[in-house]
Amino acid sequence: MKSLLAVPEEGVRVIRLPAWGGHEEAAHVIDEASVFALNAALATGRPLLVRGDPGMGKSQLARAAAVDLERALLTHAVDARTEPRDLLWTIDAVARLAEAQVMGALPRATRGRVQSAIDVRRFTHPGVLWWAFHWESAKKQADLARVRPPKTPDGWQPPDGTVVLIDEIDKADASVPNALLDALGHGRFETPDCDDPVYMERGRQPLVLITTNEERSLPDAFLRRCFVLHLGLPDKGDELRDELYARGRAHFPDCDEGILRGAAELIAARREELRRERLVAPGVAEYIDLVRAVTKQSSKLSPPELMEKIKPFVLYKHAPEPRK
Repeated sequence: MKSLLAVPEEGVRVIRLPAWGGHEEAAHVIDEASVFALNAALATGRPLLVRGDPGMGKSQLARAAAVDLERALLTHAVDARTEPRDLLWTIDAVARLAEAQVMGALPRATRGRVQSAIDVRRFTHPGVLWWAFHWESAKKQADLARVRPPKTPDGWQPPDGTVVLIDEIDKADASVPNALLDALGHGRFETPDCDDPVYMERGRQPLVLITTNEERSLPDAFLRRCFVLHLGLPDKGDELRDELYARGRAHFPDCDEGILRGAAELIAARREELRRERLVAPGVAEYIDLVRAVTKQSSKLSPPELMEKIKPFVLYKHAPEPRK
């Protein structure tokens, strides 16, 4: 199992990301700070909490780490309904109730047959931490519950390890991050109606990345037990433009320099305006969207003219662009 990422020799390097799930092929520009943070998390087994502006590639960092480490990527998107156990396992209560109703309607259904049919273990689905801790155990449970295992890279085997992404953990209440750290800290957790807990397989410590959009404060006890990586863009104009251009060049290696520079100029100017107004400013995601919108369509307009037509939809999300 590959255990460390290579440190960039020139401050940053580009990790090419193959198509995965609903995501297209992409590129991730990883800097030295991110590599050192990931390697520290790998070395200690601590989860890495990734903070920063929207669109900075917090979630994509997990995908890049999985590609670079040649590990399987397991993801769980947190929402307001997420419960602490959902990262470990979930029970399909609707399917279990339906099975009970069907069995109850059968004229010759014995009590034993009904109890066997609605055994909770038949409706327990492994969560991302179950797969990360012990793939073989999770696979056995998934087969019993008749659910598919997570998608893995071609040729991947469980000893190759996993990267776990817990996305937007701030959407859940404090019990979710606390339960996550409890399972990671003990290296095991209990499952419904099973005699033995699920233990983390020796030598298969997952790399756990957690993202937050700062919608809710996270418990101090949780923060103390994580490494924390802050992703952001430079404040100074020239540094900001150069950073955006470098990212654009990684995503669109064949793109005309004028388009990349022009889009960076628009983003930098709009960020300065919104910073004075204390509003959320456009970042890398908007920059990539603007360049893609210009380069991925045919138009009678020149690229600069087309960019002028498109920019209001990308840069002015709080209020319409002022009329000139």
